[in-house]
Amino acid sequence: MNTETFPWADELDCATTVCDREGVVLYQNRRSIEVNGDVRGRSLIPCHNERSRAIIARLLSDGGRNVYTIQKRDVRKLIYQTVWRRAGAVAGLVEFSMEIPEEMPHYVRS
Repeated sequence: MNTETFPWADELDCATTVCDREGVVLYQNRRSIEVNGDVRGRSLIPCHNERSRAIIARLLSDGGRNVYTIQKRDVRKLIYQTVWRRAGAVAGLVEFSMEIPEEMPHYVRS
C-alpha cells in the first residue's frame, strides 16, 4: 500500500482524508479513522452514491472544490473537498470534515 503521511494533520480536530486521482485513499488522520474506519489503500468510490461519485469524478477531472454542510445525529458538519496538486496537475482530493456549532458568528471584513 503506497500511503503518504501528513504529520501536520495527524491530530487536527477534524477528519482529514486524502486520496489519489483514482480515488484510492492515501491518508486518513486519527479523526477520519475514528469516523470512517481505516480505509487507507482502498477506493473511496464504492462508499458514495451516484451523485457523489459524479462530483468526485468532476473534481478529479476539472479541479475545483465542493463545499457543503450536513447534519447527522444532531451534529452539524462542514465538508470541504478540494483537489491537491503535484507539479501543477491534479493529483487527488483532500476532504476536511469538521463539526460546527448550531449558531456561529459570520463576519464581513473589508
